[in-house]
Amino acid sequence: MSQTPKNIAIVGSGLVGSLLAIYLRPYGHRVTVFDRRPDIRTVEFSGRSINLAMSDRGWKALREVSLEKQIKEIAIPLNKRAMHVLGKPQYFQKYGKEGEAIWSISRGVLNRRMIDLAEEAGAEFKFNEKVWDVDLPTATLYTGESEKSEWKEYKFDIVFGCDGAFSRIRHKMQRRSRYNYSQHFLDVGYKELTIPPNKDGSHKLDKHSFHIWPRGKFMFIAMPNLDGSFTCTLFLPFEGEVSFEKITTKKEAKAFFTTYFPNVMQDIENLTKDFFNNPTSAMVTMKCYPWTYWDKVALVGDSAHAVVPFYGQGMNAGFEDIYTLNKIMKELGDDWENIFQTFQKQRKPNADAIAELSYRNFIEMSSKTADPSFLLQKKIEKWFAEKHPKLWEPTYSRVTFSDRAYAEALAIGDIQEEIMQEVMKMPGIEEDWRNKKVEDRILQLLEQKQQF
Repeated sequence: MSQTPKNIAIVGSGLVGSLLAIYLRPYGHRVTVFDRRPDIRTVEFSGRSINLAMSDRGWKALREVSLEKQIKEIAIPLNKRAMHVLGKPQYFQKYGKEGEAIWSISRGVLNRRMIDLAEEAGAEFKFNEKVWDVDLPTATLYTGESEKSEWKEYKFDIVFGCDGAFSRIRHKMQRRSRYNYSQHFLDVGYKELTIPPNKDGSHKLDKHSFHIWPRGKFMFIAMPNLDGSFTCTLFLPFEGEVSFEKITTKKEAKAFFTTYFPNVMQDIENLTKDFFNNPTSAMVTMKCYPWTYWDKVALVGDSAHAVVPFYGQGMNAGFEDIYTLNKIMKELGDDWENIFQTFQKQRKPNADAIAELSYRNFIEMSSKTADPSFLLQKKIEKWFAEKHPKLWEPTYSRVTFSDRAYAEALAIGDIQEEIMQEVMKMPGIEEDWRNKKVEDRILQLLEQKQQF
């Protein structure tokens, strides 16, 4: 169904805002994108970015606007985890079936490309223009240099808030009666570090792996870049025995890396320098509802549902928002109030589900991936899934390598976990698990849970 062209504002020129602009332009809408920051294409990267893991949902959204091929040119496929456990040789865990991979991509590089593509599609960008207020009933934005300076007024038909976890648009919506809002910060922060390439430009670690150093309450990860470097992220408690507050000198930083990450010692100088140059950032889960105001204003991406980064789904979920919104727009045409209502009702349960899954995956990645019992459980699950692919698909695969609802992945994953807890109690399971007895027990439990 076609739409009558509207004058639309998008607040936020990040990945979700830029992709939304690309989606809206073919309808004939006039699109203006506001951002309080300078144009990212003209500035150095800030050292606050975790490399992104593009998975099936993100690619699907890009494919819909014929961008998948272009974006794959700036990404590297990762088909496995490389596990660096203290006292053990490095080992690998395949992500999924043959050919399944997540793709490592620099947030800054991707954002620059997306803004270029949105401009080519005809969107107008207004950088260094901070939105201070929005009048929800009239979709009017007010921008200015400061809260006390003279403001400019812009009238629009529709405003989309794509301005992240601390959204100015949502902040105004929160002042309404009966508005539900919550935020939860992890006690763990993160800091971006870099492992540079070898002198010949090659990667120092396996370039098709997502590298994880699990250390219980903290961890270190590394994802490859096209230039041979790795963008690394140290996740560490803010306070406590081993924490950011305890590392205040170069000597303490070197001792920390030497003790816990001995196989990155060749880059100790670079890691130490980055440690003190780059900021320590917090991680938040943010939930709110409703996401919309009549037919005038809607929140998309992190401004509606910020999640911690441990499933690599923040961007993918935001891109899926846009794909879903577009599908609804095609069905409902000019009925924007109905479009917005349908959108938030469809997406809210899935946003809550990926928030829960992302938090759980932090526990899994930091502590459980080094636990022999957990690793055995995953081996049994994989073995059973290969024998019965129609009966069992691991939660990670449902989330990462399919486009089925996040809420479904969470619900089925909980049932599978209950089943596996029973299976892991079977006598002698550690010594012998590739047998019909284990297979029959899982089938029996599946039947009891009415999964057939």
